[in-house]
Amino acid sequence: MEAFSDGVIAILITVMLLELKTPGGTTWGDLHERLPQLLTYVLSFVYLGIYWNNHHHMLHATSRVNGLVLWANMDLLFWLSLIPFTTAWMGEHHFAPTPAAAYGIVLLACAIAYYLLQTAIIYDQRDHPVLALAVGKDWKGKLSPLIYIAGIGLCFVERWLGVAMYVLAALIWLIPDRRVERALQATDFFGQDQPD
Repeated sequence: MEAFSDGVIAILITVMLLELKTPGGTTWGDLHERLPQLLTYVLSFVYLGIYWNNHHHMLHATSRVNGLVLWANMDLLFWLSLIPFTTAWMGEHHFAPTPAAAYGIVLLACAIAYYLLQTAIIYDQRDHPVLALAVGKDWKGKLSPLIYIAGIGLCFVERWLGVAMYVLAALIWLIPDRRVERALQATDFFGQDQPD
């Protein structure tokens, strides 16, 4: 599951890169015309990197997968697969309100899908609660959807405020979160305490 997910995320980044159009000329002014597409690519690349990183850590705290976990993972990959589409739409139209809101809706759906995957793994691994212990109260996971919802609404008031909310959510997740690493170090793979 991890290798498949890694492959999908790598393909999504490649698709986004292929959607980037080079400037028509050779001056800085020509590059300036493509700046909205470049900025949306950077933001989306960061988001895909954040999801890849957290997905990787979450699966390292997972000792097995079942059908529910597999389908929850497919749900996450589906919503992540829409990031290149909304990235291109928002960039091509210079952060217009509707494409920017659509981008936020996809980010919100990704956050919900990630939460559902995390919940499915925690439920399946009740006898090995490493992930549950690591996640704890999960304030980042609870705060992010609220930021996305605010961003979606703000896109129709002042689009730059909406986009700023998406950047804020990304910045929150860029701060290294070592909860899963600490939980894995405190227990072995099967959830037993490490000997002193």
